[in-house]
Amino acid sequence: MKSRQSGRLKTIRRKRVFRGQKEADFVIRSRRAVSWLLPGLVVKRWMLTSGLGLLLALLGACIWADLRPIYWMIETLIWILGAITTFLPRSATGPIVFIFGASLLIWGQSRSFGSIQQALAPQKDTFLVDALRAKSKLNRGPNIVAIGGGTGLSTLLTGLKRYSSHITAIVTVADDGGSSGVLRRELGVQPPGDIRNCIAALSTEQSLLTRLFQYRFSAGGGLEGHSFGNLFLSALTAITGNMETAITASSRVLAVQGQVVPATNVDVRLWAELENGQRIEGESAIGRAQSPIVRMGCLPVHPPALPSALEAIANAELIVLGPGSLYTSLLPNLLVPELVEAIQRSRAPKLYICNLMTQPGETDDLDVSGHVRAIEAQLASLGIGKRLFNAVLAQDDIPESPLLDYYRERGAQPVKCDQKTLNSKGYEVIQAPLQGALPTATLRHDPRRLALAVMRYYRNHKKEI
Repeated sequence: MKSRQSGRLKTIRRKRVFRGQKEADFVIRSRRAVSWLLPGLVVKRWMLTSGLGLLLALLGACIWADLRPIYWMIETLIWILGAITTFLPRSATGPIVFIFGASLLIWGQSRSFGSIQQALAPQKDTFLVDALRAKSKLNRGPNIVAIGGGTGLSTLLTGLKRYSSHITAIVTVADDGGSSGVLRRELGVQPPGDIRNCIAALSTEQSLLTRLFQYRFSAGGGLEGHSFGNLFLSALTAITGNMETAITASSRVLAVQGQVVPATNVDVRLWAELENGQRIEGESAIGRAQSPIVRMGCLPVHPPALPSALEAIANAELIVLGPGSLYTSLLPNLLVPELVEAIQRSRAPKLYICNLMTQPGETDDLDVSGHVRAIEAQLASLGIGKRLFNAVLAQDDIPESPLLDYYRERGAQPVKCDQKTLNSKGYEVIQAPLQGALPTATLRHDPRRLALAVMRYYRNHKKEI
């Protein structure tokens, strides 16, 4: 008896769960249907335009035919209605015909939108209206120029692509280590590593293609240590004749949201003067400097900027420098005079994003003020007295953890932010939790938190204007 009752209870519960699931699905479908009526999708206006165009085309054809088709249509319609109403009364015929016509309209539109969805949003968990709303939101996003290199820039781009499709990444091309350095020396191409990371960060294509682009060979004579994306870009550069065209072609393959532009199209080699009087050359050597860096430069002395980079800065609504290695990812971009002049001319808000941790041999003992002074000193060495960036984004105090102790054992320290000192010098300082909330194996910026802080700064500045 008890087993029968428990079985009935289970059946009742399953029915309730099933009924509740059906009700929830109905609510979701209803909300999604209503969302088609929201502004900004740029669908309703073109459907109405198409309908109006069809009506006008039919009217024009009727006028052209001396109105005779209209008489025929009216007579045919009267005959059809008369034939229908002889079998059923008008009170029943009207609703039946109306429901049948509305059903055909809804069925035809849903199948049309379903076909479009297969082309634009083939993923099973993505609905067309959601894809269109997301696309509309991104198209309304600001023109953002992000300047830098290394992991920091690609991290920022990964977050920013959720807010705008008008992103330009201006990337340093001074790398001379690892796979990029080998390809640079042996093939004479610009180092593709940082460019590859930015293309992958802005990609909206399937994750498999992005993973392929980032795949690094772990074995094989001559291939070990190289990434597929580096080889792909180098091959395209040889085919097309320059890195800029190769980047454009790669961006099409990965459906990049925005554009990636090298800071210059010439072969640049960095040099640095140290506090102990030593002069070292090469980006990889500068990153391992044994004495504080006093001044930086490059050969050739005044590398030209690409027109596409200058155009992006001229049209920018927000310009961001960093995060990234101060002397090997950020300052090399400021060694291109045309870029610096374009940033100076721009009226867009300009934001410098400081690193979370110091880098042994490069930024030992530097706080946020020290990073800012290094940028100012570099500009002063180029004869530029006016500051480029009036706002600084820095990390809140990092809580103590075993991971932080691990970094300290290897010579890295959290970059401290003295807000009062920076404010006294005229800098606007924004501090935010930029590190990921979940425990990770490294202390790095979280793409979502970083992009959110950047966009909050932009929106606040836009309100003030």
